[in-house]
Amino acid sequence: MKHKLLPLSETMHYILLALREPLHGYAVMQKIEEMSDGAVVLAAGTLYGAVENLNKHGWIEPVGEEGRRKVYQITYDGNAVLNVEKERLQHILSLYEGSGSGEKA
Repeated sequence: MKHKLLPLSETMHYILLALREPLHGYAVMQKIEEMSDGAVVLAAGTLYGAVENLNKHGWIEPVGEEGRRKVYQITYDGNAVLNVEKERLQHILSLYEGSGSGEKA
């Protein structure tokens, strides 16, 4: 799968992972902060720009509203992207565990 958004940025990774359940923007920000143990704190502008991009590419979609807030969830295509990225990252991690030059890190 070749796509101009691949490999995913850390932000997009976290958004797609968070949206495996339906959430509105503020809840996505909270979920990402929780998933990253506080290491990733998204500004609203960053989140909404990424959400717009992911929605445009069909990787997430609006699934309802909570008051004035749009609720989004990952799509089939979004899950496929996550799986491609998971395999890519697992391959990279496996290289860390390889014997390499025999030196200990």
